[in-house]
Amino acid sequence: MFPLSSDRVALRFGDRTLTHAELAKCAGTLAHQLKGLPRVAIWATPTIETCVAVVAALRAGVPAVPLNPKVGERELAHIVADSAPANVLAAPGVQLPEGLQSVPRRDVTLDGGEVEPLPEPGPEAPALIVYTSGTTGSPKGVVLPRRAIVSTLDAVAEAWEWTAQDVLVHALPLFHVHGLILGVLGPLRRGGSLHHLGKFSTTALTEALTDDGTVMFGVPTMYHRIAEEVGDAPELSAALRAARLLVSGSAALPVRDHERIAAATGQRVVERYGMTETLMNTSVRASADRRPGTVGVPLPGVEVRLVDDNGLELDEPGGVGEIQVRGPNLFTEYLNRPDATAEAFADGWFRTGDVGTRDPDGYYRIVGRKATDIIKSGGYKIGAGEIENALLEHPSVAEVAVTGEPDDDLGERIIAWVVPAGATPDASDLVDHVARLLTPHKRPRLVRFVESLPRNDMGKVVKRALRA
Repeated sequence: MFPLSSDRVALRFGDRTLTHAELAKCAGTLAHQLKGLPRVAIWATPTIETCVAVVAALRAGVPAVPLNPKVGERELAHIVADSAPANVLAAPGVQLPEGLQSVPRRDVTLDGGEVEPLPEPGPEAPALIVYTSGTTGSPKGVVLPRRAIVSTLDAVAEAWEWTAQDVLVHALPLFHVHGLILGVLGPLRRGGSLHHLGKFSTTALTEALTDDGTVMFGVPTMYHRIAEEVGDAPELSAALRAARLLVSGSAALPVRDHERIAAATGQRVVERYGMTETLMNTSVRASADRRPGTVGVPLPGVEVRLVDDNGLELDEPGGVGEIQVRGPNLFTEYLNRPDATAEAFADGWFRTGDVGTRDPDGYYRIVGRKATDIIKSGGYKIGAGEIENALLEHPSVAEVAVTGEPDDDLGERIIAWVVPAGATPDASDLVDHVARLLTPHKRPRLVRFVESLPRNDMGKVVKRALRA
């Protein structure tokens, strides 16, 4: 799956580095210790040891379960009971929670020597089991086979023109598809380098890109901080301008932030669309039109379609429908959940639960989640993201989330949750602003001002917390 033979730096965390050859020795030695185990958990701290553990498990053919170090007691208990790991791998000296005391611990060291390579498992062999966020019940273990990882990494490499000469810079968590599969396994697959910042800051990002970084991965909260600062930070602007590619994912990047970054740097951020069960589905190409508000076209080997509420495929551009996907990038099953696995598919297509539209030239746009971002008001289907982008154009709005609430007359009424930029604006001014930019039926019926928006570890707004 990885070349791992050169003396080029593979991993950099602070002042700690491993070359591809050194990583091969560390991971190879650990892989021999893991060989034959049914499954292992990995305490996925943002460290070089986490990367070694994941590569070792892949080399041993042992499915790995990355664990969020901030996981709560109840969620951890569920994951441990559901996945039944034989070991938990962790960096030496890291304290593990009480919920892992029943699982034998194995420290990940950077010692290693020359060992015989283990046989490469088949393409359908489980590689990782990544747990969903549990927004509609207990988290589900998404079983990702090796073929899904390989096909996705090769497809995005083609789309982004990713080579061994690239140095990827990011500060994403290592228990998730974005930070771990794309952000760690991606550069290793190409024979390139990862420079992990540990904790995100524009200062650290500037230094890394000025040093030798060529590509940045981030989430919208990171790009929002960049957009806020880059106009008055010439060193940050120069570093971003010199980068080959800036990629955003995990949630939609507001058009306002796109434009502010482009104005200061000349760089257009590339967006892509994926999820735990499908890895990557679509992306804007590095050499194509980097159009704000879109997630590009399907990746090589991936089929995407839009389906209406009656299950009929939408052939004409502009229609709004559920996004369904099929291809080698798909997961195998939800661990121990054949019912949920069957329910997730329709005639071989994975039902993402996301709603989108397609432009005439094939570019897709994400409208939102079917359950939380589509508001049915007054007979109209309204996308929350469109209203959010409109409100973000108002100078008094720093952040915003839009939800729907039951209404006897309208079915649902539109609610805007606004973090003011400075003094609290007049709510009616914001309502009129939306009605003017969009149409009157899309205006918020109620504006609620808040100090901050609840977000998860990937920076996504947790709208169910707002409703609560």
